[in-house]
Amino acid sequence: MKSLLPREFEELINDDGTLTYFEHYSDETIETVTEGLVWRNDFITMYGKTHPLPRKTAWHGVAGLTHSYSGINMVAVEWTPILLKLKNQLEADLKTKFNSVLINYYRDGSDHMSWHADDEKELGPNPIIASLSFGETRSFQLKHKFDKSKKIFNLPITDGSLVVMGGELQHFWVHKIAKTAKPIGPRANLTFRYIH
Repeated sequence: MKSLLPREFEELINDDGTLTYFEHYSDETIETVTEGLVWRNDFITMYGKTHPLPRKTAWHGVAGLTHSYSGINMVAVEWTPILLKLKNQLEADLKTKFNSVLINYYRDGSDHMSWHADDEKELGPNPIIASLSFGETRSFQLKHKFDKSKKIFNLPITDGSLVVMGGELQHFWVHKIAKTAKPIGPRANLTFRYIH
């Protein structure tokens, strides 16, 4: 399988983990990657109050595989053909294995993701997470958990781009998708991961 990794990339973080950004990875569209997905509208409890999750989610992969985060329990639905194609390409390019993908669908600028780390036990100690984005450009932000002298990264994530998080990144950094007041359309983010 021929590699699709672009020659040009940005290694934005290389201490306390790694974060690499490939601007042009996939030519698929938001319509093709979201076709046939099984969407969920979950709720999250924070500070004793329950709220609807500010985005839609889907969990696909090896059928029956379970994953839990923030009190939400998910059971994987079988891969769609396009998700399987993307998984196989990413595995070949990144020399790693993935058995699932979490899809977050941001309907507009008010849908968002708060500060968090992908540090659940079932992901293993130093997971490689491949994050593909389709649709509108959104601001992906990262900040160090402990070293306040490090600046907050603010990376505009464009259509068809790939972010790879690896090493100890989830131990030392948190990330989020910020809200925006600008009138924008939907964005789908596919985070490929390996559940142990």
